[in-house]
Amino acid sequence: MGSGRRPVHASAAVLEECTAADAAARVRDALEGVFDAVSRTGADAEAVLTAAAADGRRPVSADLAALRPGLHARLSQYGLVSGVGFVAAHGVLGDVPACLEWWQTAADGSLRPLLLDLDPEHSAYYDYTHWDWFTLPRDTGQRAVAGPYVDYLCSDEYSLTLSAPVTVGGRFMGVAAADVYLRHFEAGVVPVLQCLPGPAHLVNARGRVAASTDPHHLAGSLAKGPDYAAVLAGPADGAEHGGLRLRPCDGVPLILVTAAGQAEGP
Repeated sequence: MGSGRRPVHASAAVLEECTAADAAARVRDALEGVFDAVSRTGADAEAVLTAAAADGRRPVSADLAALRPGLHARLSQYGLVSGVGFVAAHGVLGDVPACLEWWQTAADGSLRPLLLDLDPEHSAYYDYTHWDWFTLPRDTGQRAVAGPYVDYLCSDEYSLTLSAPVTVGGRFMGVAAADVYLRHFEAGVVPVLQCLPGPAHLVNARGRVAASTDPHHLAGSLAKGPDYAAVLAGPADGAEHGGLRLRPCDGVPLILVTAAGQAEGP
């Protein structure tokens, strides 16, 4: 899912040598704005779905149109966000089996909806429920960073998708999500990784490399190793595995991987 936005660049001060703790905090800062857009979208979706329940009915796809003003505003307000929306779990809506309210910025700056064939009876049917950006929040109840992957549906760009679960009364209703072009993410975080005294890379809960200064771990590749999801759920200062130090990025679901023994910081 995606489209064209401006990158967020690291400041010149970042290029000075830093500790792993410093780098993890800066990666967090780079993505918390995107997660703020995701959080606001989730809150709006929850309000729409709750209002339908208060009326004594199941929500329908037309109800999701109420999300559009907020989605349009977020595409203008958040520099890294290239697409944003709510993706309903199957069976949540009363009139269609699946639905998403997703908007993105086109190359000319205009806003456009993402239109997909979500009818399982059609050959072009798109089942989004197997993608990491949907399954990770659904299965864990936590925020997720999925990718990078080539976004053939929207932009043909290498992208990341950040997502979070939306629940009503304890029931999973879908996910709120936002896309970030990988090239824009790298513009912000690779200079941060370069300030470390040795090679480093960032991985998500699946071990997918999101950004790297290590030629042995290129962006988009899978890093073999421990249960990265367990590392994210573990101590804030991370763990060591096979001569590597794995440090969660201060609440953002990415792990900074460096050689054990590099400057760690507090």
